[in-house]
Amino acid sequence: MQSLSEIDASVLPWLGKANKGVDYYIAECFHSNGIELTRVQFILLKKLVENDGQPQHNLAFVTDRDKASLARLISTMEKKDLVRREICEKDRRINHVFITSYGKSVLKQAVPIIHKIIEALQTEISISDLETTIRVLKKLENNIQPMELSHSLNQNEL
Repeated sequence: MQSLSEIDASVLPWLGKANKGVDYYIAECFHSNGIELTRVQFILLKKLVENDGQPQHNLAFVTDRDKASLARLISTMEKKDLVRREICEKDRRINHVFITSYGKSVLKQAVPIIHKIIEALQTEISISDLETTIRVLKKLENNIQPMELSHSLNQNEL
């Protein structure tokens, strides 16, 4: 059996801790500024502003959600009047998701807060360290091959 301490020396626990910390910090900052939005809702709104009317299934990857979880997220956002869904006329199985004017307004309020969060989180981190971190994270992302991962990590190979 390999050493459990080797896990702590890897990037995995640090990515998890950082992600949870960032989620919590964003939630607190939004809440303290009267914005009822989660990080994932912010990301979805941002993606819709960049490319409005996307098919719902395209947003699953962006939000790291399965179809059912994404459908619940979008339903919640519809109830808050942040987004609206329209059934595709050519293929009624497809829903297109659009940001509402209220969603744009909320996003506009949230963007300066996100900039302040970024500034606070990157305090005392050099440009060089930031560039290295981003480069390494991109490499990690490229190393994750979703189709191959399930095959290469089966029990016979562990």
